[in-house]
Amino acid sequence: MDTHADGQAAGRSGSRLGEMDRRRWLCVRRGQLAPAVEGTVMETRTIRRTSVTLPALHEDDLSVVASLDPRQDRIADFTYADVQLRELALTGVHLLGGRITEAVAQRTRFEELRVDSVTFSGCDLSDLRWTDSKVSRVVFTGCKLMGAALTDLTLDNVLLENCRLDYATFTHVRATGPVILSKCSLRETEFASVDFSAVLFDGCDLTGAEFSGGQYRDLDLRGNDLSRLRGVGSLRQVIIDRPQTQQLAEALAADLDVTYGEDVDEF
Repeated sequence: MDTHADGQAAGRSGSRLGEMDRRRWLCVRRGQLAPAVEGTVMETRTIRRTSVTLPALHEDDLSVVASLDPRQDRIADFTYADVQLRELALTGVHLLGGRITEAVAQRTRFEELRVDSVTFSGCDLSDLRWTDSKVSRVVFTGCKLMGAALTDLTLDNVLLENCRLDYATFTHVRATGPVILSKCSLRETEFASVDFSAVLFDGCDLTGAEFSGGQYRDLDLRGNDLSRLRGVGSLRQVIIDRPQTQQLAEALAADLDVTYGEDVDEF
């Protein structure tokens, strides 16, 4: 029996298997395979029945970049941090696997982006205009996006937590996968013609937030004060807790600008 030959064959087989596993792992990271690959554990964030798959980042693979170069087609495996910019503008770029931390921009323009497995932490992206983009497995934590105009975005497995989106506008934004907004400030924010069927709000400030048109079936609004919403007539088939019925009634009365009998002068 040729044990040496058998050992060589086994070694070659093991190498091939190892290379296959490595390629499968890379495909999972790049979104080319579903995350539920055997042996792969994807971290998630779950609130009630909604679970968001978080970015698959490996710190040893990330390299510090001095800028997000708009001339590149793809920026991958990167860390971009502690910058103050007059303008941050990206068009037609694929951001793949990275961290953007403490970035401050006076003017932000994102157009036709693909963003996969990226975290934004502590960023202040003032005057943000973000259009025609796909955003998947992305987390925003502690970011200021006040007055942002988000148009024609597709969201899949996106988490926004402790962010300020006051006076922002969401127009033709579509959630094709789970999206969670947790403990965010959304005062006077407008949602127009959005598809939020896979979205959950939790502990958010929705004072003066307005909904118009769109699809909201199974939008989870439990755990939020709904009494100061506007456009509640658009929120058909949403999920609420029974005590929130009174809050919606108050919001509807405000929308209809009703007058209560006790306030009418009978003379």
